[in-house]
Amino acid sequence: MKIAHAAELIRAGRLVAFPTETVYGLGANALDAGAVERIFAAKGRPRSSPLIVHVDSVEMARGLAARWPEAAETLARRYWPGPLTLVVPKRAGIPDIVTAGLPTVGLRMPAHPLALELIRAAGVPIAAPSANRFTELSPTAAGHVPEALADYVLDGGPARVGIESTVLSLAGERPALLRPGVIPLPEIEELIGPVEAAAAPDGDAHPSPGMHPRHYRPATPLYLLRAGDPVPAEGRGAWLRIGREMPGDARAYAAALYEMLHRLDAQGFDWIAVERPPETPEWAGVLDRLRRAAAG
Repeated sequence: MKIAHAAELIRAGRLVAFPTETVYGLGANALDAGAVERIFAAKGRPRSSPLIVHVDSVEMARGLAARWPEAAETLARRYWPGPLTLVVPKRAGIPDIVTAGLPTVGLRMPAHPLALELIRAAGVPIAAPSANRFTELSPTAAGHVPEALADYVLDGGPARVGIESTVLSLAGERPALLRPGVIPLPEIEELIGPVEAAAAPDGDAHPSPGMHPRHYRPATPLYLLRAGDPVPAEGRGAWLRIGREMPGDARAYAAALYEMLHRLDAQGFDWIAVERPPETPEWAGVLDRLRRAAAG
């Protein structure tokens, strides 16, 4: 009944917060420009930040792409359903509001049974950013979704990946990493060859979500510190150190990060100090989130 109700709301142009393995998304019918407009209004999200379109199969993804490169097929067969978004040339039926007016679209097949059931029951692809207000901390549990943000919240338990998907562009001459996630880049390069680093956006529209310099921020000021750096001197704070308060494994750390930050926010600390993770491929997604969360 929960899925049927949520799917009916999606078809009616309403907003549904739903679980994925990465974070909870705020979803609307990706083919309904008016419904997608409600996402931007609810989040306070600028039109320059495109949305990821969630699909229930590789076949649905191909149907939304004007061109489906061989590398897209290779990566989708390896990682879907899972935390990888592929940016490809889009078909004309996808509204410009979904893609920030760009000729490309980000597509992902989530690895959560309720997300896939919802897409299938609604019968449409679902455009969804994280179910939070723009630049704020992403939700990894239904209880993290801000009140009144969505018309309905579909509770699927805690997100097991814990940070947003890796975003890879296959729209240019060479693949480009637009946002790191939990999939190490060398693993992707073993499948499709060299991947370029993302260039800074050169216009108003960003080629991927998550490229805003200040993002993923808890309400409590967060400081990203190296070993030996002094902590903020005033007030009551919390330390998050690798292998102590936080896991020593990169994937386990990612799965715990937002949940921990939500918990610390609720405790009224004056600051949160986070030990800077290593600059290695497996930690790239976590380090990206922490850098943006700590940006002034």
